[in-house]
Amino acid sequence: MSPESIFQICNTIALIGWLILILAPFWFQSDKFILGIIITLFCIVYAWLVFSYFKFSDLQKFGSLPGVMELFTQPGIVVAGWVHYLAFDLMIGIFIRRNSIKHGINHWLIVPSLLFTFMLGPIGLLLYLIIRTITTKQYFAENF
Repeated sequence: MSPESIFQICNTIALIGWLILILAPFWFQSDKFILGIIITLFCIVYAWLVFSYFKFSDLQKFGSLPGVMELFTQPGIVVAGWVHYLAFDLMIGIFIRRNSIKHGINHWLIVPSLLFTFMLGPIGLLLYLIIRTITTKQYFAENF
């Protein structure tokens, strides 16, 4: 399967996960589905891509910006990086949703932070932390 095909399929699967997180706030098993199926699938795809495209000698390239830029000229490595983002951003989405439930924050109030996390990862998490701080009136609220 080509890196382009893997990219397209993983994007579609990630979108399904995000739609579940955003549009099914009362399906409490959704976290299990997203983590147990979607994110696990991304981990398998990621591992396969790394073992298929990454060479042991490439490890040294992580020590410099030019080295990392060189790594990301290979489509298979770029897709691996993208799948990495998809998996981790979904994990952050699960954290946001579960943490908002723990602190009694209305689901529809966190939807913007979920959308930002979907598109811009850390900015969505930052937005959620701001929302949580405002609603709970404490920055260092319990996370888990």
